[in-house]
Amino acid sequence: MRIWKHTPKDALLLGYSLAQPALTVWVATRWDSSPAWAGVGGGVLVAVMTAYNIIVVSHLFTHVPWFASARLNAVGSLLNSANIGQSVQAYHLTHVRNHHRFNNDPVGEDGTTRDTSSTYRDGRDGEHAPLGRYIVLGALDTLADRVREVLMVRRLWRVGPGERKLLSLAHKREPRRTHELRQVQADRAAHCLALAGLVWISWQWTLLVYLPAFFVALVLVNIQNYFRHYGADPSDRLADSVSYYGTFYNLIAFNDGYHQEHHLSPASHWSQLPDVRERRLDGVGSRPRIISPVPAMLGFLHRRRPLLHRREAGSTR
Repeated sequence: MRIWKHTPKDALLLGYSLAQPALTVWVATRWDSSPAWAGVGGGVLVAVMTAYNIIVVSHLFTHVPWFASARLNAVGSLLNSANIGQSVQAYHLTHVRNHHRFNNDPVGEDGTTRDTSSTYRDGRDGEHAPLGRYIVLGALDTLADRVREVLMVRRLWRVGPGERKLLSLAHKREPRRTHELRQVQADRAAHCLALAGLVWISWQWTLLVYLPAFFVALVLVNIQNYFRHYGADPSDRLADSVSYYGTFYNLIAFNDGYHQEHHLSPASHWSQLPDVRERRLDGVGSRPRIISPVPAMLGFLHRRRPLLHRREAGSTR
């Protein structure tokens, strides 16, 4: 029986998905008997694990599910929904069908962006939104969405008629549309029940450690997305994202640094992204695009980053 859709290497991602909840429960159960410094360390661990899962593990899963079996992929979605505190299927709808369709577009004539996660959405005069605004307000919005989902227990977490964004992104044809919306419902149940389980283990730890760590993870994810696109040229399909080619980072993050390549071929498996670079980008010569000397999470250290999005305005800043 064939298990893996593309490669057994995806077992590494599955292994992480299984290790994360085990470590989270271990940290929670040791809360009462641990010194303060260990509690802080546990919070840092939870924040880093959650951010890594969103940025790497669940991100890759939303684009290229690991298993040949649709049922196993549904279980994988449930598992990582519990890990990241939000529906992986909803992540697929908003990320794959929105972000990768509109590619961090600038503000249009209607005064907004079509990409709901665009770094330009709250910017002015054709500029990116300020970093602090993007990462903090974005995290607060996501946290508010999660609170609303917890309260959806009264209707068993079904996607309601008021959730126009998700409904508009779901597949237009049946039975696939119903399947996707039911998976969102099941994912929501998974992450809400996982949260309830943490409250049962220790409501103090959940309130004082887990929730702040979850918020920090959301901030880290927004930093990553911001510098994956900051300064890139949204009008050029070969330069609308920022790549980083450091060997160690791409080894531990499953080629996450190949972000321009990922935008050019979002359906490519992570192991194929270096080949996408060779086919699509190595031959463009001196064509301007941004290659960062640091991973996106440290993009603020890239002081001399070109600002290609200003070229049309003729700015040399």
